[in-house]
Amino acid sequence: MALISSMARAKRVPEPRRYGGGGGGAVGVPRRRRRPGALALTEIRRFQRSTELLIRKLPFARLVRRCASLSVGPSQCCRCACLTFTCVCVHALQVRQVTQEYDPTKDYRWKADALLALQEMAEAYLVGLFEDTNLCAIHAKRVTIFVKDIQLARRIRGGTDIAG
Repeated sequence: MALISSMARAKRVPEPRRYGGGGGGAVGVPRRRRRPGALALTEIRRFQRSTELLIRKLPFARLVRRCASLSVGPSQCCRCACLTFTCVCVHALQVRQVTQEYDPTKDYRWKADALLALQEMAEAYLVGLFEDTNLCAIHAKRVTIFVKDIQLARRIRGGTDIAG
């Protein structure tokens, strides 16, 4: 056993890298091209089968926290219905009191279930909106959706639309 372990082993010399060859793979074998739209159809089938969330959780949570921190506070500074934090009017004392209670630097805590519920609702809303948008595009004898299709779908939805 000692004789085998003391034997010299052949050193493997690494081959020098070849630059500019692009890709690897077999030489002379052309890659098979997919038809236009085939990848889109496979993605559609894959997303229709799956139930996981499509928007990543951390960026969505950051967006929710940012929107919540921007929207908390006085929406109307006083009875005159102006939408600023500083108002020169009769109710300036009341405005000063409300703005002193509001702290824009304070970070509010969110439960994970609350963020998950908001994300589920947002994705369900977007899926429904894109379904209606696709129907609008098909009605216009097109297969590509445009911004005007989204606007029409939101207008048809009327009062049930969130941003509507």
